[in-house]
Amino acid sequence: MNLRQRPPPTGGRATHAPPQRLSDHHFNIIPIHDLLTDHPSRQYPEVRASADALRTTGDLRKPPFAPWNENMDLLDWLGLFFGFQDDNVRNQREHLVLHLANSQMRLQPPPAAFDRLDPGVLRRFRQKLLQNYSSWCSYLGKRSQVRLPHHHNPDLQRRELLYVCLYLLVWGEAGNLRFTPECLCYIYHHLALELNYILDDHFDENTGQRFVPSTCKQFGFLNYVVTPIYTMMANEVRRSRNGTAPHSAWRNYDDINEYFWRRRCFKRVKWPIDLSCNFLSADGNTRVGKTGFVEQRTFWNLFRSFDRLWVLLILYFQAAAIVAWAGRAYPWQALEDRDVQVQLLTIFITWAGLRFIQSILDAGTQYSLVTKDSKLIGVRMVLKSMVAVSWCVVFGVFYGRIWSQKNSDRSWSYEAHQRIFVFLKAALVFVIPELLALLLFIIPWIRNVIEEADWPILYILTWWFHSRTFVGRGLREGLVDNLKYTIFWVAVLASKFSFSYFLQIRPLVGPTRALLNHRAVKYKWHEFFTSTNRMAVVMLWAPVVLIYLVDLQIFYTIFSSLVGSTIGLFSHLGEIRNVEQLKLRFQFFASALQFNLMPDDQTLRSEATVVHKLRNAIHRVKLRYGLGKPYKKMEYSQVEATRFALIWNEILITLREEDLTSDQELELLELPPNCWDIKVIRWPCVLLCNELQLALRQARELADAPDRWVWFRICRNEYRRCAVMEVYDSIKYLLLYIIKYNTDEHSIATKFFMDVDNYIRFEKFTETYGITLLPKIHEQLIYFIELLLMPKKDTDKIVIALQALYELAVREFPRVKKSMVQLSQEGLAPCNSNPDAGLLFENAVQLPDDEDAFFYRQLRRLHSILSSRDSMHSIPMNLEARRRISFFSNSLFMNMPRAPQVEKMMAFSVLTPYYDEDVLYGKEMLRSPNEDGVSTLFYLQKIYADEWANFMERMRREGMQDDGEIWTTKTRELRLWASCRGQTLSRTVRGMMYYYRALKMLSFLDSAIEVDIRQGSQEFNPLSLLKQNGGSINQSSGAPNSQTLSRAGSSVSLLFKGHEFGVALMKYTYVVACQMYGVHKGKGDPRADEILYLMKTNEALRVAYVDEVLLGREEKEYYSVLVKYDQQLKKEVEIYRIKLPGPLKLGEGKPENQNHAIIFTRGDAVQTIDMNQDNYFEEALKMRNLLEEFKVTYGIRKPSILGVRENIFTGSVSSLAWFMSAQEMSFVTLGQRVLANPLKVRMHYGHPDVFDRFWFLTRGGISKASRVINISEDIYAGFNCTLRGGNVTHHEYIQVGKGRDVGLNQISMFEAKVASGNGEQVLSRDIYRLGHRLDFFRMLSVFYTTVGFFFNTMMVVLLVYTFLWGRLYLALSGVEDPANKNPNDNKALGTVLNQQFVIQIGVFTALPMIVENSLEHGFLPAIWDFATMQLQLASLFFSFSMGTRSHFFGRTILHGGAKYRATGRGFVVQHKKFAENYRLYARSHFVKAIELGVILIVYASISPLASSTFVYIAMTISSWFLVLSWIMSPFVFNPSGFDWLKTVEDFDDFISWLWYKGILAKAEQSWETWWYEEQDHLRATGLWGKLLEIILDLRFFFFQYGIVYHLRIAGGNTSIVVYLLSWICLIVAVGLCIVIAYAQDKYAAKDHVYYRLVQFLVIVITILAIVLLIHFTDMDFVDFIKSLLAFVPTGWGMILIAQVLRPFLQSSVVWETVVSLARLYDMFFGLIVMVPLAFLSWMPGFQQMQTRMLFNEAFSRGLQISRILTGKNSNTKS
Repeated sequence: MNLRQRPPPTGGRATHAPPQRLSDHHFNIIPIHDLLTDHPSRQYPEVRASADALRTTGDLRKPPFAPWNENMDLLDWLGLFFGFQDDNVRNQREHLVLHLANSQMRLQPPPAAFDRLDPGVLRRFRQKLLQNYSSWCSYLGKRSQVRLPHHHNPDLQRRELLYVCLYLLVWGEAGNLRFTPECLCYIYHHLALELNYILDDHFDENTGQRFVPSTCKQFGFLNYVVTPIYTMMANEVRRSRNGTAPHSAWRNYDDINEYFWRRRCFKRVKWPIDLSCNFLSADGNTRVGKTGFVEQRTFWNLFRSFDRLWVLLILYFQAAAIVAWAGRAYPWQALEDRDVQVQLLTIFITWAGLRFIQSILDAGTQYSLVTKDSKLIGVRMVLKSMVAVSWCVVFGVFYGRIWSQKNSDRSWSYEAHQRIFVFLKAALVFVIPELLALLLFIIPWIRNVIEEADWPILYILTWWFHSRTFVGRGLREGLVDNLKYTIFWVAVLASKFSFSYFLQIRPLVGPTRALLNHRAVKYKWHEFFTSTNRMAVVMLWAPVVLIYLVDLQIFYTIFSSLVGSTIGLFSHLGEIRNVEQLKLRFQFFASALQFNLMPDDQTLRSEATVVHKLRNAIHRVKLRYGLGKPYKKMEYSQVEATRFALIWNEILITLREEDLTSDQELELLELPPNCWDIKVIRWPCVLLCNELQLALRQARELADAPDRWVWFRICRNEYRRCAVMEVYDSIKYLLLYIIKYNTDEHSIATKFFMDVDNYIRFEKFTETYGITLLPKIHEQLIYFIELLLMPKKDTDKIVIALQALYELAVREFPRVKKSMVQLSQEGLAPCNSNPDAGLLFENAVQLPDDEDAFFYRQLRRLHSILSSRDSMHSIPMNLEARRRISFFSNSLFMNMPRAPQVEKMMAFSVLTPYYDEDVLYGKEMLRSPNEDGVSTLFYLQKIYADEWANFMERMRREGMQDDGEIWTTKTRELRLWASCRGQTLSRTVRGMMYYYRALKMLSFLDSAIEVDIRQGSQEFNPLSLLKQNGGSINQSSGAPNSQTLSRAGSSVSLLFKGHEFGVALMKYTYVVACQMYGVHKGKGDPRADEILYLMKTNEALRVAYVDEVLLGREEKEYYSVLVKYDQQLKKEVEIYRIKLPGPLKLGEGKPENQNHAIIFTRGDAVQTIDMNQDNYFEEALKMRNLLEEFKVTYGIRKPSILGVRENIFTGSVSSLAWFMSAQEMSFVTLGQRVLANPLKVRMHYGHPDVFDRFWFLTRGGISKASRVINISEDIYAGFNCTLRGGNVTHHEYIQVGKGRDVGLNQISMFEAKVASGNGEQVLSRDIYRLGHRLDFFRMLSVFYTTVGFFFNTMMVVLLVYTFLWGRLYLALSGVEDPANKNPNDNKALGTVLNQQFVIQIGVFTALPMIVENSLEHGFLPAIWDFATMQLQLASLFFSFSMGTRSHFFGRTILHGGAKYRATGRGFVVQHKKFAENYRLYARSHFVKAIELGVILIVYASISPLASSTFVYIAMTISSWFLVLSWIMSPFVFNPSGFDWLKTVEDFDDFISWLWYKGILAKAEQSWETWWYEEQDHLRATGLWGKLLEIILDLRFFFFQYGIVYHLRIAGGNTSIVVYLLSWICLIVAVGLCIVIAYAQDKYAAKDHVYYRLVQFLVIVITILAIVLLIHFTDMDFVDFIKSLLAFVPTGWGMILIAQVLRPFLQSSVVWETVVSLARLYDMFFGLIVMVPLAFLSWMPGFQQMQTRMLFNEAFSRGLQISRILTGKNSNTKS
């Protein structure tokens, strides 16, 4: 109960409908503008107090240019003075009142005066809201303009409100400027100054009048402050050329924001804003350039950002190589050698050299930051380079002097040792900064204080190390967290370095010595470096070096899996893994639910005492480990039992509404209300099943034992005790109910049960009755109840059954048999012996009506308990229902904060960005078949067969007579059912509205008195309510006759008093940012009607969209609009319309969409939910607990982001979806668990994290939006949070559903987007600052969990290339022949083979998956799942994904081209054509696989090692697997991929696509268009990118160089002339191609004969040349094959280089030849890929096997039947 006295709630138990409003304005949540409106929120005195506080305008000076109304408040006053829009004022009024009211409702203890705003509430809110502004002022050394009077000044509260209101109004109208928080601080600073002028009656020096702000006119703030800066932003975006221009050529949001990190902004921008200042200039000569950081596209960024990591790896490698080269068994033995010790000093020379490289990179990438205002940056760049060079020279000289002294003395003399000491002294000076950093790492709070203190002396001292920035200060964690992640990384690094030394570096020393000493190598080609075998040594070491750089990722994966599983165990994850385990702990589950979800009296105190916390901890331990019997309290307290039943049954009802359970399963799982005088908790039937049978068996075994022994045996099992007592009480009630009152039979039954009760009470039951007869009575009771349950009841049979029961119970059951006379005397037989009286019970039975659903529901329950003989382990049958129930029950035994009352919880919002995805699946979309006759509905029916059966059962219950009605009267329900199995907006809205439903129910339970609970228990009957409401219990509060999508109401809603709706709306708002809703409405798009339907059926749903208003021919105005559906007016109404400075989208679309709608969110927290997510009612119940985490300190900070676990719900759709969901699940659970604790670097990886809303709205919002660089917009919120001193935690006791891509093409596009996003992150200032501002170990964590993972994936692919190219070099050069005979080199070969495991890094990515699966589902199921995945070719998929990630990551860093890729979220049942797959994967996979395949073939044909089949297979099996996976995966995972007819059709389509030459054709139609689009990234890349691309392309020329010396025609000649002569053949071939191309252009159209003649001559000349070569030279047929392997790659390399040089070649004659050759090459590549596909399609059985592997058995079988029945043409309609 509430402690505060409230006015009596309006209304009774009817659903509350918003009353008629008295104002023209439509309100959003609470009608603040209308005090007389009867609204539930108005009963709260806190709302009135907040609204009244805003009306204290009192003696404030009135605005000069607008009429003043006495009803206006402080926000109106500010709006008129500063030119804010009216709807912005209205929006922020509700925003502020709601927040202050909610904050005051949470006060503990409650304030003395409810109707007055508490000063502490306002003060805390002002401090939080303006904290970033205060820090900014301190950073710049400016005095804050928030000037408050003394605490006792009566004007204090009004002044505080004015400052708070001013900031909210600025933020609410800032538009795109919200992405630049310090720019907002600058604006607010000056507006606050002007506010002070007004409050202090300051006079304007120019006019002599009272000061009036320059924006004091309509739209003044928008036009004179926001629009000029917005216009400058738009100009910068135009300079970006849609993101294709280099990042250094234009300013993004971060650059504009960081301009306000320097005091010069006050002089340059001025106030009022100087429109002619350089900051706003669009002129290329005068405009301000990049600020703070320049994003340059180069791989060196990885070294720049994480230089400490690379320094560590390089220095250790050097040290380990020096020690290993000494040739000792153990490193410590080598370290005893003085020579080795001195050689190790060279690491300081290397270290100084690396510093020099870093300084050169800083200067080379950041030189454009040097301007007139920032000359010191240039000075520092020069000085750093000079100092680094100086250190190199100093160390070099000192090192040389050591050896010169030693060599001259021929021993380590005293003088030599002195020179060593000199070197060490210099080294000590060199490492002083590192030692200081180490000291501050050990005592982190000192560093935090130093960095956060804005003292000028500290700026001077730290100037040398880094530029001064507003972010990235005070990021050190507490000592305990420091210790935890330090131990983690020390263990990882120790393992890695030990492994590297003993298994990578030391084994290669011997072979390297042998190779360098081997002088008798006979090279088989022209070798330029013949003196030594250095190139061979490089080729030997290169793969090992790459592995050395990569394998730290593997060690991180292993250790994070172990640590994550350990943390998961201690967090009590996976303790209840299935429904069977829940049944064993259900009593404790009931108590745990009460404990966690129901607030206790202690939470009403201001602070929980230590004793209370200890008591809670002890109680949680008891629940967790099953100690005591806490559930006994529920048995004695009917209120608690009923409260639990209400919650549990509501959960079951939602499962039934979602068609995850059937009606029968609902009855078996529910907790029925207490009735029929039953004295125990009525546990669900599934728990009591078989218990009565077991009790009967025990009683029969102990037939002669005393009562106490029998009862003791039965009571050892709680469910058995309850089953026995419930059955007895139910039978007693049932018989007395159906036997007429005032009859002899009723008296007999009453007397019989009275006797039994007495015998039980006095423990004489077994003495009196024969227990062995109980089974017969049991059977007769079952028969009797079955008669009662028959649709048509036979009264005669019922009477006979009662007579039989009478005979058994009264005559035979007692041990002492009695005569009828004795029975009559005892009242157990009729006294009347008249023979005409009729048979016993003949006229004494009165059956209830068939409409008495409640009675028959209890009867069915009794029958289930009596008759069940199995354990019902399969209830519920649906796997998703079982998973959800298991997770929910397990989560209640985990550690979570206690839930407060709903009134005292934090308010929160959910925000979902939506563009133009599916809202509801259309009827035609569901029934339209693909080429196999498979419709989407057919697919869903087979994939979700049990849910379809439950849906049809529900439809029949709702009145559907014929299944055909599903396409007529039940179409809407069908579309909803299908949509809620896809990734649609309707599914997301349904899930998010569970929060509203849960809050209403919890609010009722919080405030309900015992009478309400008891009365509710009598009315509570879920299934009958389902039937009453037409099969659904989801009646909207505003529209009682309309079925809702959100299930906003429920059976519990019938008990509501009215206030629940008000408090739920105050605590929760759901805003969907439907950016295109206005456009859809204008076009009559059905999606607009569907969104309106969602609003209509969900009263807490709001839709925000951008409205474009056309003013003239080209002029447009843009507005942010918020709408809702008014349940009273029965129409959509507009709430707010706020004008924007221009078009919404300047940056990336999704964050811009979120940003425009975030002003309409409410509450302390906001949860970001994507359009492909879902939620569950049982999880929504725990949201109160989760929000309490914001009050808990983790380490030294409270959370800014609460990370929430996701459940990937698309895993059952196909095997690919399963792979993806399993991989994703391991990251969102184990991965993020470790990142949050102990590593403290969890970021925001997307949804569904919960943000501290006011913390983020003042610091740039919940994502970043700069074009291209912020393509992965979500993670930048985490970067921003970390850099600004926030804290991100992770909580796994609550989950939200998430959908993932389910087809290979969708997955690949998603992977490409993520990889490209990570490529852009490498360039970003956020990653650079994290790499430099975090301590060393957190920096390692950031690297290996963000860009480092993708970099290492790319390095693994590069490792394969390096290894194969190295082996090819050794084979072609001839070095491999003598090396193969050397035993040391066989060791080297073994070493390289030992490294091959790294190539299968995909296996190691599976390790977290196995570990997490073991933790949550058990070890054996995890192993079984993993084995099943392998059988379904998961390794093929993971290797293919590795290729996707590495390709797009590398290409993005090198050339750019990152873009949003719309993957589509539909179901993948359609076959993708070969041409489409080729377009998507040709460059990323096919060509690279063919290249590797050619290398492997050439190596097999030339290498002497290939003669040993085992050695060749062992060396190359991983590489061949990579080739196979990259070529075959798109077809293995393509529906109907091995269908022969489709393969033939695909080939024809591919050839048509290749040769199509239409004008303005799309890439899907024409090869040429696609080919040009594939080169787009080369057009945008810079000079260095083009140069590196050409260098990489030169590798294809190596084939020709190596192979021509192995041709017979070469005769063993190794002269360079042989290679040069080979080019003649190539030139002739290209010349012939040019001739044919020229002839085609000139003659093909008109003089066709001439064209054929030219072709004939070319063929004749070619054949003649071949014949002459074979006849007159040593050339043979094998030489021709080898020549193809030599010249074809060269031609491809020439084409690639020509593409880079396209700007120079396109206008020349050569370009047409390049295009023609490129087309031939693509045809050639396509045919290579097509050959294995065609072979497998031709082979019988592969198609069926593939379909079974891709989908489940039901779909596979259904597809085959469908093909037979439909002939692949007809519609499949079930």
